[in-house]
Amino acid sequence: MDPVVHFEMPYEDQGRLAAFYASAFGWKMQGTSEEMGNYVLATTTETGPQGRPKAPGAINGGFFPKKPDWPAQHPSVVISVGDIKKGMERVASAGGTVLGEPMTIPGIGQYVSFTDTEGNRVSLLEPAPMEKPARAKPAAKKKAAPKKKAAPKKKAAPKKKAAAKKKVAAKKKRR
Repeated sequence: MDPVVHFEMPYEDQGRLAAFYASAFGWKMQGTSEEMGNYVLATTTETGPQGRPKAPGAINGGFFPKKPDWPAQHPSVVISVGDIKKGMERVASAGGTVLGEPMTIPGIGQYVSFTDTEGNRVSLLEPAPMEKPARAKPAAKKKAAPKKKAAPKKKAAPKKKAAAKKKVAAKKKRR
């Protein structure tokens, strides 16, 4: 099954919206930049290091600014899917209407909205791969330094040969 992972609702006044939900329910409200569409993140439950809810089944949500050219600006839920293109095909084949093409939400994933057979606006999200927390790498075992090969030893000339060479050298000097 593909689970509900997020909710979202439209807003007209960001400050008024944030004050209401913080006051009424104690939610942590965080506005985003224009690059992120002035979306307002709503943290409704304790989250872990990846920003995902710790409690099974709990979800967080967000609010988007109302725009005159956007269709179906109503509260909705977001359903997580493994492959957004396949999810869109399933929605269409079941009688829903996909509202546009998927958009990339940086650090979040691929997102697209649709209306179901009853006219409800719902969304699909193919989450971006979660970054694994950095782990301390085990210390590399130091390899023993390779043993140096000793230079081949020169065999000493037998004493008789060495003595004979000395005699020959001495004779040459005398001449």
